[in-house]
Amino acid sequence: MIRRLIAEWLGTFSLLATVVGSGIMAERLADGNTAIALLGNTIPTGAILVVLILVFGPISGAHFNPAVTLSFAWRGEITPTASTLYVAAQVIGGICGTLIAHVMFDNPLFDPSTTARTGIGQWVGEFVAPFGLVGTIFGCLKSRPEAVPYAVGLYITAAYWFTSSTSFANPAVTIARAFSDTFAGISPANVAAFVVVQLVAATLASFFFRRFLAPQRTDSDPHAERPEP
Repeated sequence: MIRRLIAEWLGTFSLLATVVGSGIMAERLADGNTAIALLGNTIPTGAILVVLILVFGPISGAHFNPAVTLSFAWRGEITPTASTLYVAAQVIGGICGTLIAHVMFDNPLFDPSTTARTGIGQWVGEFVAPFGLVGTIFGCLKSRPEAVPYAVGLYITAAYWFTSSTSFANPAVTIARAFSDTFAGISPANVAAFVVVQLVAATLASFFFRRFLAPQRTDSDPHAERPEP
């Protein structure tokens, strides 16, 4: 368990150092062009997810996300105690990753965000993002487990652009980004709504994809319904 928790802490730490650090770098280099800054934030995030899942997947499952941990808990694949410890490691790792990004770029260490992210459009975006992420994970685990790292990285890369919220999709990421008044930030006042929507989406996705991806019955199945003669 210690190794698994270190993997979750270090993976989420690295993810947030990348998200916040690349956001700061992108904003400084984009010269006011928000689209270029977002692209500069997107590519490193998708790339680091592939790396982190490949490295830490064999150790902890590479959740790095309380919504993903919750989804596996609903499926009975991780115990409530382990889930709680995972979430704690993820949240603490995310905050530490944000702080180290501030140190690297000479930003104030504690710098709460002033970026408002609220409203129906943003909340819908934060429902769509984790719902699709959970579907991506479980779909690949069923048919192509070896593709999970690449599928997750590509999904988040795409979701940065097709969701109105730029796809936080992760309560630990959301909490950590509240500590950063930078391109990647979110106002602390808006965190709770994002986290609630993310967890609801992950819960619904867990049940939906569990049934949707269940093996289909065949004619040889004695319990299958047979058509009327």
